[in-house]
Amino acid sequence: MKPLICCLLAIATLTACTAETNTTRPMQNEKTELATVGGGCFWCTEALFQMLPGVKSVVSGYSGGQVENPTYEQVCSGKTGHAEVIQVAFDPAKVSYEKIIETFWEAHDPTTLNRQGNDVGTQYRSIILYNSDAQKAVAEKSKAEAQKKFPSPIVTEIVPLKTFYVGEDYHQNYYRSNPNQSYCRAIIRPKVEKFEKKLKSEKK
Repeated sequence: MKPLICCLLAIATLTACTAETNTTRPMQNEKTELATVGGGCFWCTEALFQMLPGVKSVVSGYSGGQVENPTYEQVCSGKTGHAEVIQVAFDPAKVSYEKIIETFWEAHDPTTLNRQGNDVGTQYRSIILYNSDAQKAVAEKSKAEAQKKFPSPIVTEIVPLKTFYVGEDYHQNYYRSNPNQSYCRAIIRPKVEKFEKKLKSEKK
């Protein structure tokens, strides 16, 4: 599989940011901020956030666990403690962190513990990893507001971001690169089409 050049550049940029301390920091660009969230399979969340205006790039990876430099197979075992997450680079002048988190609630079911549909395991848990007190406050406030829309309790973790590990190349830009793959057709495409309609309605 061949990820698009833009994804490779995004991976290189994020890797450079983490090379010294192995922890992800906001990019050294006042017009770019980072948000890190996990809502089940990262193929799904990546596809939706790539559509959101103001988003510059989306990188799939792993965070929230104890094992350094985990592989996809290790994360899938459920033994690393990591969740499948995406790191979203966005222009705060075009889209706010509040909107990023609002989209996060819409992108998955935050009331199902350690699962999204048929994807089951701690690696598929709902999680927001904040990189500042300001992001933490926004996430907690947004969670309280979102709870009013769900009949069941939201189980989303809100924790500080320690380390973000970039996923393997073939996971990047997965839906756009593999639109006819069975999982993409059955699971991701309906979500993409629904979100696309919502974005169009917001423009009216």
